[in-house]
Formats: sequence, C-alpha cells, structure tokens
Amino acid sequence: MNKPLLLSLAAAALLTTTNVSAESMFERFQAMENEMAKLKKEISKLKAQKGETEDSEKADEKEDSEDKDEVADKEKSEADDEKEEKEEMDVEEEIAEIQESISELNKATSGNHLKFGVDYRFTLENLNYKMADGSEANNDAFMTNRLWLNMDWLATKNLSFNGQLAYNKAFGQRSGASTPANASFEGFDWISNENAYDDTLRVRSAYFLYRNSTFIGTSVPWTFSVGRRPSTNGHLISLRDDDKPSSPMGHTINVEFDGLSSKFSFDKWVDGMYVKLCAGRGMSNAAPKFNSTPYTSVTSDNTNIDLIGLIFAPYNNGQYSVSTQYYYANNLIDVKNTADYTQGFDTVGGLHSMTANFVINGIGHEISDFLDDTTFFVSGAMSITNPNSDQRMLYGAMDSNMVATATGESKTGYSYWIGTQFPSLITDYGRWGLEYNHGSEYWRSITYGEDTNIGSKVAARGDAYEAYLTEYLIEDILSMQIRYTYIDYSHSGSNGFFGGTSGASMNMNTAIAFGQGANVVDTAQDIRFYLRYKY
Repeated sequence: MNKPLLLSLAAAALLTTTNVSAESMFERFQAMENEMAKLKKEISKLKAQKGETEDSEKADEKEDSEDKDEVADKEKSEADDEKEEKEEMDVEEEIAEIQESISELNKATSGNHLKFGVDYRFTLENLNYKMADGSEANNDAFMTNRLWLNMDWLATKNLSFNGQLAYNKAFGQRSGASTPANASFEGFDWISNENAYDDTLRVRSAYFLYRNSTFIGTSVPWTFSVGRRPSTNGHLISLRDDDKPSSPMGHTINVEFDGLSSKFSFDKWVDGMYVKLCAGRGMSNAAPKFNSTPYTSVTSDNTNIDLIGLIFAPYNNGQYSVSTQYYYANNLIDVKNTADYTQGFDTVGGLHSMTANFVINGIGHEISDFLDDTTFFVSGAMSITNPNSDQRMLYGAMDSNMVATATGESKTGYSYWIGTQFPSLITDYGRWGLEYNHGSEYWRSITYGEDTNIGSKVAARGDAYEAYLTEYLIEDILSMQIRYTYIDYSHSGSNGFFGGTSGASMNMNTAIAFGQGANVVDTAQDIRFYLRYKY
C-alpha cells in the first residue's frame, strides 16, 4: 500500500475511534488539518527524492554493459526493499505522532474528563389517605420534577469515580409544613433527594471505586469504595422503579448513606457467589464550626448513629439467585414529642435486621417466550430491637388496656414480599409488574427513601398491594409509567422512627381509644403517572 493512502486510512481510523465531543469538534478538525498539511509536505519530499533516484538509475543503466544487467537489477531490488522498509517505519512514526496529538487534543478539550448523563422525570400523582377515625385527606394532583445528573470517570482500569447530583421538587413551591413545631423533619439527611423539596441541587452520591482481580496474591477479585454511597433503589425494589439496583436489599434498607464497602467475589468457584462488607455513619455527634472546640463530640442525648452490615450472595447463575443481608444499627432515635418536633430526639437503642430473597429470571426453560422473559421473586425479613434499658422501641408507654408498659423490652417483627415482572401485553419492550407485601405488628425497616410518596410500602405494618406498567415511547430514552399502590395498615408507626412515640405500634381501635384516630392512617392510596427521559 502506498504511503499517502496508508496515512489517510490511519488518520481516518484514529478519528473514528477517538472520543470527539460536539463542543470541541471545530478545534479537533483544525488540529487534524494542521497534521495533514505536515504529512503532505513530507510525502511531497519523499516523491521528489524518489524521482531523483529513478532518473539516476536510468542513466546508470545506459552506461552499464549488458553483462552487468543482472547485478544492477539485484542491487536495485535490494535498494527498493530498504526504501520500502524505511517508508514503513516512517508511516508507523507518523501514525504514532497523530495518535499522540489527538490524545493531547482530547485532554485539552475535555474529551477525557468527567462524563455526564441526564435522568429527568415528571410525575403526576393522586394521593388519598383514610384515617382511623374515618376522616380523609387527599391531594388530587401532586406534581413533581426530579432531576439526576449522573457523573462517572474511569481514571485507570482499576480506579473510577461515580457521582450523582439531584433535586426533587414540587411544582411551584417547596413542600413541607410551615410551622416549626409541626415540621416533618424533611431536611433529615437520609431522604434529602428522595422527598420533594426545592430546586437546590444536592449531592445524592459521590464515591470512588477501586477494583482488582487479585487480593493478597489470591485469585479473588475485590473492590473497595468510600464516600456517599448509592444505597437507595436496591435489589427487588429497583424492578418497579425501572433502575439498575444498588447494593442493598431494598426490603430492609433504602436510604442515602455515607460510608464504605468492600466486595469479594468467589464466582470462580460458585456461580455468582460474593461477600460484601458495608459500614457507615447515619448521624454525627459534633460541635458546630463556630465553637471554642469545633467538631468535637458534645454531651447530648444523641450520639453517633453507626451501621455495619454484610451482604452474602451464595448463588446466582443468571436465572436463579439467592441473596442475604444482615445489618446492625446502633443509637437509633425517635422524637421526644410528636406534637412538638422542636424538642428534638431521644436515643432509644439498636436494631438487628436480616433478609433473604430468591429470584427467578426466566420461568422454566423455553416453555414460552413470555415465561422466559418473566421475573418472579420472594423475600423474607426480620427485625429485632435492642432498646436501651430506660427506653421503649416500637411500643408505647401504655398498652391497649391502658396499662403502663416496661422499658427495655425487645420486639421482633417480620415481613414477606412477593412479586413478578413480565413482558408488556401491548408492546414488545414494556414491563408490567404485580407485588404484595405484609408486615407484622413490630416490623421495622429503614426504607424512608423508597420512591413511594404515601410512605414506604415495604415498611407497612399491614398489607400493601401494587401494580404498574412501564412502557418505552422512544427506544429506552423516553418512557412512561402508570402505577397503583394501596396500603392497608393494621398498626400505626410504619413510617415513624424507632422509639415509643412516632414509632409506636398500635391497632386502629387503640389509636381511637387514645384520641389519635385523626392522626393515624388506616389506608393509603397512590395513583401515579410519570414521563421519564434518560440518556
């Protein structure tokens, strides 16, 4: 192949395989034109040299005798070979220079910097609550805008950064009570990007991830990560949310969290097996900045809230999977007075949480295309309180018979959850789903960040029913969803904290007897429609 053609193809290949951003296109082509001009000069010079050599060879041929023709031909052939080799070396050097130039241009014009993705959602909801005393509360058309700006960058093959900026805003105003004494703690950090607030852009996640294929000389792939970790929209709950699942099991934890994690994969020995260790801090006890001793621990009823957990997935072959999770959270809280939140929190104790789930991705084996593309899951969970000796967790100061209760009693709760997601019945790519979950009297999860505005359905002490259909309007970029969620509570406190005030469990009759019938929700209903753009 001649040199100009080879260089042209090389330059074209480099251009088509290089990340060229729209805003830097002009500068990049301008730089490439300069490179091509230099190459043209080099090629013209080579052509001129080639012409001189050919003229010299013709003159020599006329002077040489016929008996020397064979020797001359041999020498010419050797010279041509050397010349071709030199040209090939020159081509390789030119290609290397072009590659280096394009690489430098990429870096200079942000082609190799942080990558962004957009996830915008408009939501319209009809909300209805029926209270224990028979009264009702509703919002016929609650509208929100949610924006996620996703960021990622792979610095090396082992080290990457991921982040997400977010806001979730009610149309026209900031949501929430205007009276401080009745404020609903919506500024609490666990749910800052899950509740509808204002148009302030917040950090939903920001962390680095290190990965390696060996651990201390063993062939065990592992990862380490620290930062504001993605711990909402975890496994199972992500199905109806049409998101990729984050690490946690959504049955027992669904809140934003600052912490670290490390995962070890044993997939080489057992399909899909891995262990993941997680730890973090849910609230910090520290003096304010403008204090004589900034950020020191202070004497307070509220100390640091810490959590440590373990995720163990014993098996996952792509069709059948089993996953388990355990965590313990200490120094959990509840409001001192549900009628006046300005009085702050009490620290009430710790919580053990365990969950296990079984998932089938594709029912049977080639029974039908519909079953092959159907997902079924079942999940069970248990919570056990570990109260401080002078505190109550999940039960009030008096029982249903108006008898005073003792402090320091541990309560055990349980929950089960089943669901299925299957192909759309009207389009080729949509997904529909049905789910049901039940929680007992003392069931407790930490799922305040669940994307359900009437309250976390998997936290329900009672029964929750849900049906949804997700359809894709333009490829997988623009989608819509219609979802119906109905919760029938058997006991109060499902969406409260962990103590004996907002978290106390009592049935509807007891709530009425205590004069709380107007404040305790008996049933809740949410009909939701959204349009979502992801790219």
